[in-house]
Amino acid sequence: MLSKNQIKLITSLKQKKYRKQHQLFIAEGKKVIDELLQSNFELDSLFVTNENIFTSVSKSKINATTDVELKKISVLTTANDCLALFKIPNIEENELKGLVLALDNVRDPGNLGTIIRLCDWFGIETLLCSEATVDVYNPKVVQATMGSISRVNIIYTNLEKALQETNLPVFGTFMDGENIYQKALAKEGIIVMGNEANGISSEIEALVTQKIAIPRFGKLQQTESLNVATATAIILSEFKRN
Repeated sequence: MLSKNQIKLITSLKQKKYRKQHQLFIAEGKKVIDELLQSNFELDSLFVTNENIFTSVSKSKINATTDVELKKISVLTTANDCLALFKIPNIEENELKGLVLALDNVRDPGNLGTIIRLCDWFGIETLLCSEATVDVYNPKVVQATMGSISRVNIIYTNLEKALQETNLPVFGTFMDGENIYQKALAKEGIIVMGNEANGISSEIEALVTQKIAIPRFGKLQQTESLNVATATAIILSEFKRN
């Protein structure tokens, strides 16, 4: 049985201010939880309908619960058979090197989660997020990463200041940029992806040293833009291919 205090705590973690207050975040589903258990993330507590799901976890951290109770605390439309609370780690900002991805005010949790998976897939070790970008510990983001959150260094920062201070070239994605398929791309640099509706802000655009674009091949040329996660996949693939 879950106590009222446990239910209150877990449901409160759906909001950023309470995640920050308690320094905890929610993860659901065996695959995601397994990935996080094998990483540097520290488990706080585990709630399961079957106590034999995670045999390597200390019994002191396991809380037996029912399907009905799990549904109450789940953030998913269809609850899994397990939910865990992990501690939010302290992230240190290191010198930027290699190929870095930066997000300027990306707001959709699904997009951020997918972009983190793309970073993991393409070997992008550092993801810079503007302070207005959706919180990485939002349960929907954590779920969408499918565990990749444990393998990418995600830093929230004043993006304008970070770009002003870097010696790396800064690539920005724009409709009027150079064709990415015809351009020689650097092995090092910061690639900036913009907001879903408004693209890269004018403050960040002023710091971009090289504008790039994914050309449209459709006959009518009427599609306004690509989804930011889809565009990120194409751009990272091209940088790595080059």
